[in-house]
Amino acid sequence: MTQAEAHAAWRAFDVQVDERTGVATVTLAGTAAGNAMGGLVWSELPSVFEALDADPAARAVVLRGAGDCFSVGLDLRWYVPRYRRMVRAGEGSPDVSQQLLDEATWMQDAIGALPASRLPVVVAVHGSCIGAGLDLAAAGDIRLASADAVFSLREVRIGIVADLGVLQRLPRIVGAGHTRELALTGRDVSAAEARSMGLVTKVLATPSALFEEANAVATRIAGYPPQTVAGIKQVVERTQDMPLAEGLRHVALWNAAFLPSPGLTDLLTAALRGE
Repeated sequence: MTQAEAHAAWRAFDVQVDERTGVATVTLAGTAAGNAMGGLVWSELPSVFEALDADPAARAVVLRGAGDCFSVGLDLRWYVPRYRRMVRAGEGSPDVSQQLLDEATWMQDAIGALPASRLPVVVAVHGSCIGAGLDLAAAGDIRLASADAVFSLREVRIGIVADLGVLQRLPRIVGAGHTRELALTGRDVSAAEARSMGLVTKVLATPSALFEEANAVATRIAGYPPQTVAGIKQVVERTQDMPLAEGLRHVALWNAAFLPSPGLTDLLTAALRGE
C-alpha cells in the first residue's frame, strides 16, 4: 500500500497506485448516476492530488470514470437546491452574487488541482463527457477516448456560461473557433470528431482498449526522471501565454537549475556513451 492509498478516505474517487510502474489510477465515481459531480467531488479532488503529489510511488496519473462513462457533468440534484437556497436567502442583496462567485471559484480551484500537480495526467474518456466533465478532462495533460465517447458543452442549454475553466483551456487545445462553436451550440461531438479537432490525441475501439492504452502511456511517462517530467509540465503550463523571449528564458532557467543534479548528469553521461 502506498502513501496515498494508506490515508485515503475518499468517497467520490477511488485511487490505486501501482508501485511497480508508478502509475496512479484515479477513478471518478461521483455523487450520483453517471459519475455526476456534486459537493464531495469538489471537496475531495484537491486532496486526491495533494496526496498523490506527496506520494513518492506516484509518477503519472490515469484519470477515468467508473462504470459506463467518464462523467455526465455537474450533479444538478446537488447544485440546483443549493442555488435556490442561496437565491432565496439573499434575495435583493448583493450577498447572493458573492456566494455564487465563491461557489464557482471553489469548483474552479478544485479542477485547478490537475494542472497544479507535479504529475502528468492522462485522461481516459469513455461514454459521456459532458459539461463539468469536459472541464475536468480539459485540465489534464493528455486526452484519449474510446469510440463510444461523446463530448458536449451543454451549459448554454440551461442558461449558464461555462465557468469552470473549459472556455479558457479549450481554445489552447482545439482553437478559439471550435471552442466558440461547441459552447454556443451545446451540440454533441463524437470521438472521431474530437480527434479531428485535437481534443483527444487517439481513439481506441473499446473502453477496455482505451484503459490499456492510457495505462501504457502513463507507464512510459512514469519511466522518465520525475524532475524532468514535472519540468516539462510546468514549462508548458506557465509559458504558453508568455512572449517567446520570456518563455525561452523560463525554460533555460529551469534547465540551468536542475540539469546539474547527479541523477540527470548520469543520464546525460549514459546518453553520450550510447547506453
